[in-house]
Amino acid sequence: MTHTLQETSILDRVADRLHIGGEWVAAEGGKTFEIRDPSTGEVLKAIADASPADGIRALDAAVAAQDAWAATAPRERGEILRRAFDRLIERREDFALLMTLEMGKPLAEARGEVNYGAEFLRWFSEEAVRITGRYGLNPEGTGRIVVAQRPVGPSYFITPWNFPLAMATRKIAPALAAGCTVVVKPAALTPLTTVAFVQLLEEVGLPKGVVNVVTTTSSSKVSGPIIADPRLRKLSFTGSTEVGRKLIEQSAQGILRTSMELGGNAPFVVFEDADLDKAVDGAMIAKFRNIGQACTAANRFIVHEAVAAEFARRVTERVSAMRVGRGTEDGVAIGPLIDDNAVASTDELVKDAVEKGAKVLAGGAPIDGAGSFYAPTVLGNVRSDARLLREEIFGPVLGITTFADEDEAVRLANSTEYGLISYVFTKDLARGHRMIDRLATGMMGLNTGLVSNAAAPFGGVKQSGIGREGGFEGIHEFLDTKYTLIPVD
Repeated sequence: MTHTLQETSILDRVADRLHIGGEWVAAEGGKTFEIRDPSTGEVLKAIADASPADGIRALDAAVAAQDAWAATAPRERGEILRRAFDRLIERREDFALLMTLEMGKPLAEARGEVNYGAEFLRWFSEEAVRITGRYGLNPEGTGRIVVAQRPVGPSYFITPWNFPLAMATRKIAPALAAGCTVVVKPAALTPLTTVAFVQLLEEVGLPKGVVNVVTTTSSSKVSGPIIADPRLRKLSFTGSTEVGRKLIEQSAQGILRTSMELGGNAPFVVFEDADLDKAVDGAMIAKFRNIGQACTAANRFIVHEAVAAEFARRVTERVSAMRVGRGTEDGVAIGPLIDDNAVASTDELVKDAVEKGAKVLAGGAPIDGAGSFYAPTVLGNVRSDARLLREEIFGPVLGITTFADEDEAVRLANSTEYGLISYVFTKDLARGHRMIDRLATGMMGLNTGLVSNAAAPFGGVKQSGIGREGGFEGIHEFLDTKYTLIPVD
């Protein structure tokens, strides 16, 4: 298909080069790679394909800018972030359309991501001036204790393809607020939104070298030398647990500060006393937002046997009515998966569940034609040995299993190595509080299917990650604590 004039204009304005030391430069050897629209398979744009040497050049620039940026007044750092927030909101429609083109999510959801991603800029613009320490007499009365917070230093960010704006702002904003310089490597499938955001930072006055961006199809080859460089002090990654393990191993050599937001296997627990209208609304958000391609997506629907049939009937009715199509089209609720590999992986999990006794209530297969589409799916009677109860689905598939009592619900919910987020629906406040204590996850939605907020600490436990992004906690990921003792005369 031919792109509209608006789409072409937006794509033309996105830089096709690397951003290193405040300059837009070609990759070594002039190498490029193509970005494709997952809804059509057509090429959107060719962009620079960085080499390992380009990655080190970007780190050189971040190191060179570090001292001056750390010495920049907190208010000035905050004002730059605030200007970036204002500019991003002004350009919400352009950024939303760009995200929809390269990632596929419906335009309404892309607008929501712009708002969400922008909030990290506003939140951390305010936190920049609230970095505090403490001062006091030691217990022996022999000296004064001074505790200060200092920037960690040059940081390297590896961001995923599924939220190309929000994952960039969620990492970059607290780093800049804390006084750290940055090299960011966006996912090869969706780098355009991050590049456009770095262009915006340049427009609002961010000094040269403070944020550098390298786009590449050789993630491990480019990342390896950067992580091994002793000048790097911080690594932040969002992606799979498998890749996270490898990065933690690499970062151990330099004893790097790390933040890891890794895989999820979120349980969505519906008790017999739940408000089913709210539970179904929550399920539609928790499962199908971003086409199910989110680490926070509900993965296992654990529903009390007394209400399982009615819950299944209601969600099936809603899912069957969802319109599938290109995210730019009006009324589309489900866009394409990111590529054909994602379609194949999703279909594997569905077929495995069906072979083991699950019943297809809606969807259940890829959609033929151009683009990487999979029908929104509901599966009932999912057995405990089905792979989709153990593996992250990352697709629009809602699988229902049942439980008989609270202890069984907790056992099923916690029976995974992951611990990012859980969702619980019950009218019993005491039970809700028990679930807060009993479910082994870093986050929980109680009677809601959406919990992400810039003012809240995002992150998991167990093999879902290390550290937190957002909230008061987010900026401390980029600060080192320094203690000084001043003797009392």
